This record gives sequence, C-alpha cells and structure tokens, in this order.
Amino acid sequence: MSQPEEKPQGDPWHAFGYIVAGVAFYGFLGWLADRWLGTTFLVVIGILLGAALGIFMTAARFRAVPPDRPASPKSDSPDEQ
Repeated sequence: MSQPEEKPQGDPWHAFGYIVAGVAFYGFLGWLADRWLGTTFLVVIGILLGAALGIFMTAARFRAVPPDRPASPKSDSPDEQ
C-alpha cells in the first residue's frame, strides 16, 4: 500500500528568481548608498539583506499547505459564551 506521491507546490525557477532578484536589487541599492555616502560596506549589507529576504519570500511562497481538517464541533461548555 503505497502513499500517493506529493508533487512540489511551485516552480523551482520562481525560488531561484526570488533569491537572485533580492540579491541584485538590494545589492544595487547598497551600491548606490555606498556611492552616495562614500562608504564601502553597504553593498555587502544589501547583498546579505537581499539574500535573506529572497529566502524568506521563497519560504513564504512555497510553504507546504496543511491538509484540510474537518471542522471540529463546537463544545457546549459554559466558558465559551
């Protein structure tokens, strides 16, 4: 008795795109801020922040959906009035 095989919930290229776009966008913003402020560390912060946000967006988008549970009947306890 084999279980039905679960398929992925999304396209892996979307996950790749979120991460690359986050690194590119926030890295570019960090580079602009470096040029504007005359610093050299904001591009690194932008790249790391972009990677973190890209991973967060990927996790949020591809989070496994829990199976539907039947609705539990309401209890008739006096505490829930």
